[in-house]
Amino acid sequence: MPPLEVEVVALEKTYPRPWWPWARPRGRNEAPRTALRGLSFEVEAGEVVALIGPNGAGKSTLLRILSGLLLPSAGTARVASRDVVRERPGCRREVGAALADDRGLAPRLTARQNLRFYAALYDVPPPEVDTRIEEWAAALEARRLLDREVRTFSSGEKARVVLMRALLHRPRVLLLDEVTRSLDPGAARRLRTRLLSDVAARGTAVLFASHDLAEVEAVAHRVLLLDAGRLAAAGTFAQVRPAAESVFAAVPREEA
Repeated sequence: MPPLEVEVVALEKTYPRPWWPWARPRGRNEAPRTALRGLSFEVEAGEVVALIGPNGAGKSTLLRILSGLLLPSAGTARVASRDVVRERPGCRREVGAALADDRGLAPRLTARQNLRFYAALYDVPPPEVDTRIEEWAAALEARRLLDREVRTFSSGEKARVVLMRALLHRPRVLLLDEVTRSLDPGAARRLRTRLLSDVAARGTAVLFASHDLAEVEAVAHRVLLLDAGRLAAAGTFAQVRPAAESVFAAVPREEA
């Protein structure tokens, strides 16, 4: 049996009420907002697991906790056998994350300079850095971007570099949040059918959030359906689909 690379047990996250008055709508006394409610699941090495659910279901919050950017309010989470709270620095070294609205690239440096900087942070052996950069640039059709400044990139071009950064240190766990949203349809299709499969074949556990059910059906070994912070269903795409259709049908059109 493959080792467990992600273990989540009774995970909860509550965002406190804003304490500064100008952050609250006039005349309203906002209660704390609970984003995750007793969430439990596991992901094995080499497994590709999709997170689906309506906006506000807790997908991005979960990925940010697993990547070490947020602390949970209760429960436990382990990534690559490390506790995301007690062993936070070591945990982050085992994770590659490409999250929504990522601002981690220096705009006046080239893509190559950015990637070399992150390679140093993650202790990639110096003789291997440029080889790995070229490898992932080829896989993501991004060679033409390497020596351009990041500030000149479109959102789709920036997404490719963020993906390269996430993969550069060969993480044990890859976390992706709407990663194909900024890519053109052809590039998105090639990413989901080739890249994710190749990464998983190397033993990396992949957990990705997506609203694109065709993408989920094409690459996910399992699907986790979140609804209001709870795990509403889990299984293959075919097993989860009826519950997913019910959840999405209940969401007002402007929120879906």
